Amino acid sequence: MNHLNPLHSNFARLKMISRLLLPVFLACIGWQSAALAGQARYPAMAPLSQYLMPENAEVALARSAAPASISEHAEVLVLGKHGYRVAAKGGNGFVCLVVRSWDNNFDNAGFWNPKMRAPFCDNGAAARSVLPRYLARTQWALAGVSRTGMQKREIAELSAGKLMAPAPGSICYMMSRHQYLNDRGKSWRPHVMFYLPDTQGSSWGADLPGSPVFMGHQYADQLSVFMLLVPVWSDGTLAPGFK
Repeated sequence: MNHLNPLHSNFARLKMISRLLLPVFLACIGWQSAALAGQARYPAMAPLSQYLMPENAEVALARSAAPASISEHAEVLVLGKHGYRVAAKGGNGFVCLVVRSWDNNFDNAGFWNPKMRAPFCDNGAAARSVLPRYLARTQWALAGVSRTGMQKREIAELSAGKLMAPAPGSICYMMSRHQYLNDRGKSWRPHVMFYLPDTQGSSWGADLPGSPVFMGHQYADQLSVFMLLVPVWSDGTLAPGFK
């Protein structure tokens, strides 16, 4: 019977691999199905009223992006029918606002998701160099420009050098426990984002096993975003995954 042992061993190994890979395969199928469903659910911009909020609620949500020691002294922007406007003046250089879904990459299934509410609090460098990109998208969205039209405009502005590179030291706090980032992740986890011109994630050790740093790209892949997880929400309560 010993001559059958290698066969049994190989069969057992294949069974083990299949058990490990099956959940990954099913997860990929589920993710693709969710993405397709999202595209079907949000094919175009919803009525503007679905993206708007009462001003006081929006100010409070915007300030929840960062600890009160930062956000209580920040300028706060709120979205209206004609774009963002200043609802509260600040004195520390930070700008807090609630970002809507058109900040997503153009191929994101939730690009027009009216439920997205992402409280951001940019420091002065990010407010000067990164925030104008999002504010430009907002004006296009409110003017009725399609996703494809917005993408063409942004690529043209990048090619013409009209969009600034992230200024050195550009960061953004996203520590609100009330954020709604997408229909699957919703509040996800509190983090701080660092903006750089397009670069390699390896320079930050991003996306490696055990690393608290994640990397993404925005704005026609011209902007690298490094996300550093932090252990608490802006109100000081402990975040999921931390003890």
